[in-house]
Amino acid sequence: MSGMAGSTSTRFAVAVHVLTYLAGVRDRPVSSDELSASTNVNAVHVRRVLGPLRDAGIVRSRSGPGGGWELAAGPCDLTLATVWRLVADDQPVLGLHGPDPACPVGRTVRDTLRDLDDSLAAVVVAELERRTVGGVLADLVADTGAERPRGPGECPG
Repeated sequence: MSGMAGSTSTRFAVAVHVLTYLAGVRDRPVSSDELSASTNVNAVHVRRVLGPLRDAGIVRSRSGPGGGWELAAGPCDLTLATVWRLVADDQPVLGLHGPDPACPVGRTVRDTLRDLDDSLAAVVVAELERRTVGGVLADLVADTGAERPRGPGECPG
């Protein structure tokens, strides 16, 4: 089975939200509480989502006064597929269930849907490979008219 986030998981959306936020705030660390307020999820969940991203070197954290989270990777080089792979668990795209393996209908439906899920997972990852965190930030700037960040968070073009 593919390593895709389940249909009810918000980890990917929270990760992209936080990474986009961090890409826009490049001059200071951002607290988990600030990220929690922006994402509207609790700070513990934010830290759980950021854990695998920290382990991969995409974000870094500093504790203590003035500490918080910072983007360690270039947002224009960070594809959404990379984020997807890091925060997704082994849940299928389609939210597959576990039918009785002794039932011929259940076994056939399960196998057919697993094959379909693997195909969909490949399409999702291919599309996410074409998009970057920097591109999401650029879309945000274009949509809101906010000032575009200068420096390392700015993508060419």
